[in-house]
Amino acid sequence: MKQLTLLLALCLSTLAVAQKHHSITQHIDQRLGTYEEVAMQIFDWAEMGYQEVQSSALLKKTLEDAGFNITSAVAEIPTAFVAEFGTDGPIIGILGEFDALPGISQKAVPYKESANTRGGHACGHHLFGTASAAAAIAVKAWLEETGTAGIVRFYGTPAEEGGGAKVYMAREGLFEDIDVVLHWHPGASNQVDEAAALANISAKFRFNGISAHAAMAPERGRSALDAVESMNYMVNMMREHVPQDTRIHYVITDGGKAPNVIPDVAEVYYYSRHPRRDVVKSIFDRIVKAAEGAALGTETTMSYELVNGVHELLPNETLELLVHESMTEIGGYTYNEQERTFAKEISATMDLTLDESITKRVLPYQKAQGAFGSTDVGDVSFVAPTVGFRTATWVPGTPAHSWQAVAAGGTSIGVKGMALAAKTLAVSAAKLYKNPKLIAKAKEEFEQRRGKDFKYVPLLGNRPPALDYRN
Repeated sequence: MKQLTLLLALCLSTLAVAQKHHSITQHIDQRLGTYEEVAMQIFDWAEMGYQEVQSSALLKKTLEDAGFNITSAVAEIPTAFVAEFGTDGPIIGILGEFDALPGISQKAVPYKESANTRGGHACGHHLFGTASAAAAIAVKAWLEETGTAGIVRFYGTPAEEGGGAKVYMAREGLFEDIDVVLHWHPGASNQVDEAAALANISAKFRFNGISAHAAMAPERGRSALDAVESMNYMVNMMREHVPQDTRIHYVITDGGKAPNVIPDVAEVYYYSRHPRRDVVKSIFDRIVKAAEGAALGTETTMSYELVNGVHELLPNETLELLVHESMTEIGGYTYNEQERTFAKEISATMDLTLDESITKRVLPYQKAQGAFGSTDVGDVSFVAPTVGFRTATWVPGTPAHSWQAVAAGGTSIGVKGMALAAKTLAVSAAKLYKNPKLIAKAKEEFEQRRGKDFKYVPLLGNRPPALDYRN
């Protein structure tokens, strides 16, 4: 009897919360068809980092039509922008990404089939940017409806996939006056965890040698490709002598054009990662030494371009628990029969059995179990209190950056996860506006974790935005 009474009380409490925020969730539901069109248009365009001209313009128009003031081309980035509504009260920012990944084109079908485009949304940023815009618009409507003082600010942030636009935006001071920053990311479950991501420094190493006929005059040539391969060999040997939680990856972006021509130009693109920005800086310095040694040993010359550098994520448990509460109140979603069939077929391609319960519920909050990926949100998190979460826009068990992620993200499964994300962002923002003490508590935790003597210094230094890094 006692358990039944407790369950009834919990149900009534959840219902009361749902009714309290009904205008916010209803606002998103009523416009979901429009937001789906926006997301799927960005899905079809699949524009690379810093080249998202159409995607950026569509999101700007969506926000401008809703009454936001737009500032374009911020931080010297043509596709970056800020959309703002309000003149007084707490400032809450919502991040929106919209870049695609190269080389992973895929149709929205449960089997591998290229869409014949340069890339695809294997990280779901078409849903990311759209849900964040939908949330900002819903928050604006709620502020007007309730007469609550507050400023809502949407940040259009390009090139998260290795381009680091948020770093340049942070460097320009665009987050300095903000009280709280909210963001989310597509995923395979509905979950809020303690924030964790690796600091990352990436660079392109270019070698110049001397071309010659590889058979008739090999002694006349000095192979830039030999230099790249020598560098890679030394870095691979170095893996034994770096901290265990280091991650290093590379891809040869230019290795020559013909076997019988000794390449006089070659290039390799490196990522180096670690949970601490100071350690990743020391690891990157060692990678540079390997490149210098490779040039010396092959009698070539070397130069490198620092492409990106991002901080690790700074957690904020105050905000994480708030967002977890909001998502739990809203709840997960259920597949219809068509979605269920699609999900089962996708699961089979990964040798998995579909666990539908994952999308129906919100997983418990938990402390960080380790970090593996990187994001330029890390820099934002060291400038202002920041919180993020994931929703199930993909079939359970789907890894990011896979064709299965692209496929599900182009269907109603992705749209349902996007809707949950938009509602979670908007409801969490409303709670913050209504409870300034929560904002104060989040700021206090932020200062404690960051340290009183902290000074934000971007890892990419003073370089201008790497607008051509995908060329």
